[in-house]
This record gives sequence, structure tokens and C-alpha cells, in this order.
Amino acid sequence: MIETNRKIDLIYIDSGGGHRAAASALSEVVKQQERPWEIRMLCIQELLDSIDFIQKTTGIQFQEVYNIMLRRGWTLGTQQLIPMMHQLIRMSHGDQVRVLQQHWMGDRPDMVVSLIPHYNRAMWQALDSTWPGTPYVTVLTDIADYPPNFWIEPLDQYVICGSPRAAEQARAIGLPPSRILRTSGMILNPRFHQPVNVDRVAERTRLGLQPDLPTGLVLFGGEGSLHIETIARRLNHAGLNIQLILLCGRNPEVIDRVRKLAPEIPMVIEGFTKEVPYYMALSDFFIGKPGPGSISEALAMRLPVIVERNAWTLAHERYNADWIEDRGFGLVVKNFRQIAGAVRELLEPERFRECKSKIQNVQNSALYEIPLLLEEILLPR
Repeated sequence: MIETNRKIDLIYIDSGGGHRAAASALSEVVKQQERPWEIRMLCIQELLDSIDFIQKTTGIQFQEVYNIMLRRGWTLGTQQLIPMMHQLIRMSHGDQVRVLQQHWMGDRPDMVVSLIPHYNRAMWQALDSTWPGTPYVTVLTDIADYPPNFWIEPLDQYVICGSPRAAEQARAIGLPPSRILRTSGMILNPRFHQPVNVDRVAERTRLGLQPDLPTGLVLFGGEGSLHIETIARRLNHAGLNIQLILLCGRNPEVIDRVRKLAPEIPMVIEGFTKEVPYYMALSDFFIGKPGPGSISEALAMRLPVIVERNAWTLAHERYNADWIEDRGFGLVVKNFRQIAGAVRELLEPERFRECKSKIQNVQNSALYEIPLLLEEILLPR
């Protein structure tokens, strides 16, 4: 164990909820382990606020553009949008480096750990020019990279990968094996590593659900999505003997639309909640977008998953759908208009048992593996 106090900067962004959630989980477990590290949570938006030309022009922070897209379902064409976004980011690259240099000049870190894509070249250059030799670590919070210039950059850095695919991508751009570190999956909140002791019968009954009906949990991250209404409407009229828990996130429009449905099946409707482990413990299967956080949480709670993959799927999340299908963890539909048939297929006893069996073999301890990797990087060379 490192004996002297070390300052470690964790960089996150509030585009979607996964980056902050991963940074917060890592900070929490470091404190639980009583490591002699000072963890400093830094939001890249706040660091670069002074040069955010999108905010200056529109009044909307750059990071919030992504959240608006998610809430409204404006995700068609992200394959073309991402290179355009990279061009915008690169246009202010010099200013980013300058602002970050000024920040770190006045407050030297012993390590910088990035849990975000897009900005890693600028952050590394700023750190290396200000404090040469300071370790820089990129922790992917996606199952795989979406090259070029997304997560993994050919820099003098360490990259922590939660899948064989991401490690292969790091090797492909020339990073040496000693700089490519593996974990068993994605970072999860510590609560997903702890038993959730609930009486399913009693809790389902308390929520107005039937105690013995197959229960689907519908979740599209913290921002929610209009897809939730589509799924609820189609399953409501499908004649299936199921019930739903709908977690709508910070999306009042979706909550309002779903509450206006005339329910033919039992439904629980919630907005944003931190009680996802509790609701997953009451569920039998998961429906949502193929986001790395949500599907990793579902697998940790042993829930087979149903996700969508089409032109509207975020380009950097399409591999996740293939990953689910290849490993037999659930079903992938081309459109959520097909959701009734997918649920019917998933709940066929043999198919459901097969999915559950494959999920039982998933062991994800990334949250506890990463501090050990960071400790190793901090050791004197």
C-alpha cells in the first residue's frame, strides 16, 4: 500500500449519467478501503466552462446537448454527428490545453484518471507539459471504443479496459501491453455488489403489482427516453401475462405520457431514482437501451435483457447490442415496435433458463480491481 498521501483527480462529465456515476463509485470504494489518497472529483465541463462557445452562443452547456438528444430521442445519425463533434472539440484544442495547464499549475496531482472520452488528448498534453511524468490513466466506461479519437488515444498513458474488445483496440493503435490493463467489466455502484434483501412478494404487493407475474424493468438511463412510452403502450395491449416497472428518469414528458395510458397490465411508474438495485431485485428481465451502465447493472442483478439496435441507436453503443446477442444474455430487436414478440420469446421457459444460465457466469469486480491497478501505477519505478 502507498504510505504517503497522493492526490488523484477523477475527471467526469455530466453528458449522460454514467461518467459521474463511475467516478463517484470509484471515489466511494477508495474511501471505504481507507486508502491514503485524496480523491478530487473534477467535471470537465466546469474546468472548460470559460471556453464553451456552445454555451456562449446558445446558453446551453456543451455537455447538456447530449442529454437533450437522449431525452427527445434525437439520436438518428450519430455515426455522422460524432466526427463533426470531434471537429468542434479539436477547434478549441489549444484553448483546452491552456485552461487545463492553468488549473494543474496551481494544484499538482499525483495522478489523473479520466472517465470520459473525447478530451483525453488535451488533458494528457496539459498534464504532461505542466508536470512531466505524472501518470495519466483512461478508464473506459464503455464496453468498447468507437475509434478514432473517441476513448483510446496513442499517448504515453495507461488504459483500463473492461472487455477483450477494448484491449484489442488499444493494442491496435500501438499502446504497449504494459500500458493496457484489464478488468472483469464495467464500474458499478457498490450497491450492485451487495445483496439486496427484499421480500419480492411483499414489495411487489406494496407497489400494486401482482406477486407472481413476470416483471419487466424498463430503464433508459437517468435522462429517460420517449421509447419508454412506446414500450409501455405496446406491452399494455399485447395480451401478455406480465407487469412493468417503468423508471422514466428526469423526463417529466415521458412520466406524463405513461401515466395517461389506460393500464391493462399492472405498472409502477417512477421518475429519476437512486433505488435501481431495489427495483431490479423486484424484476425478472430488463428492457432498455444498450448503454454499458444499465446493461451491466442488469447482468449484475441476473436479469436477461432486451435492447434495440438500429440507425437510432447511439453509434458508440451499437457494439454493446452485438455483445449481448453474441453472449446469449438476451435479445436484440430492430425496433421497439417488436417488443411484444421479443418479450414473448424471452419468457419461453427454455430460452429464459438459457439466458439466466449464461448470465450466472458473469463475474464483474471492476470497481474493486481498479484501485489495485491504480496503486500499482503509483508505485515508484
